[in-house]
Amino acid sequence: MPSTSLTDDTGPNAGPGTLYVVATPIGNRDDITLRALSVLKNADLIAAEDTRHTGKLLSLHGIKGRLISYHEYNERVKTPGLVDRLKNGSSVALVSNAGTPVVSDPGYRLIKEAIAAGINIVPVPGVSAAVAALSVSGLATDSFIFIGFCPKKKEKRLDLLKDLKKEKRTIIFYESPRRILRLVEEIISVTGERHSVLSREITKVHEEFIRGTLSEILTVLKDRPEIKGECTLLVSGCEEKEASSPETVTKELIESLCSNKKPLSVLAKETAKKFGLSRKAVYEEALRIKNEQS
Repeated sequence: MPSTSLTDDTGPNAGPGTLYVVATPIGNRDDITLRALSVLKNADLIAAEDTRHTGKLLSLHGIKGRLISYHEYNERVKTPGLVDRLKNGSSVALVSNAGTPVVSDPGYRLIKEAIAAGINIVPVPGVSAAVAALSVSGLATDSFIFIGFCPKKKEKRLDLLKDLKKEKRTIIFYESPRRILRLVEEIISVTGERHSVLSREITKVHEEFIRGTLSEILTVLKDRPEIKGECTLLVSGCEEKEASSPETVTKELIESLCSNKKPLSVLAKETAKKFGLSRKAVYEEALRIKNEQS
């Protein structure tokens, strides 16, 4: 039977035996909810990805919470103890260094074990870099796929990109500034040109959104002596090619030749891209039509 989780926690305060998944700012320190502050203030324990980082956030808001470290390198060891404390009635707030915990951040193991133990889990929503970037991207938002960080090994990374080649939804990646150039180059090599948006330093002083094709974004980044700030890259989905019967392509070329002053090579390139055909084959057909017209 499917599990059912009911909560009567209508207020912001931390309740006994409850695990709170608390979103925190990704840059601008004002991006924290009143409910999140109340939960952090009243929780018996705060499990933080970096206690020093979270300590500064708590100090800023005058909160003296009890902190323990909980990150990807110690979660296997720390999870059983946290689950025991939750079973015994303690309230625990889970936070990452920035954004929503578990989403490309530590916490998945704790969530899974808490569910298995029948512990009440309450989300305290807030900032997410992926959603923030998507909301201003200008790309399709009705359906999207979140990838997060790609695999570190090149073979696995390229396999993933190949699987995404025909994905029609907007694709969202996270990447570090040190590896963003490599990622953009690899996406181009696998999927070809796509309209994209690179967001950097979201909510911070130097917040930036670079819009254009992948190659245009790559050119902008390569012209910089250094790239700073965590990056969120959004790539448009694969568009369906129009029906490419010989008659359709020929008709398109005839109309283009009659109405455009562009070089034949440019018209052939544009038509080939539109119908997903070989540029050489389209160029030869365009040349044949032009010769007949002459």
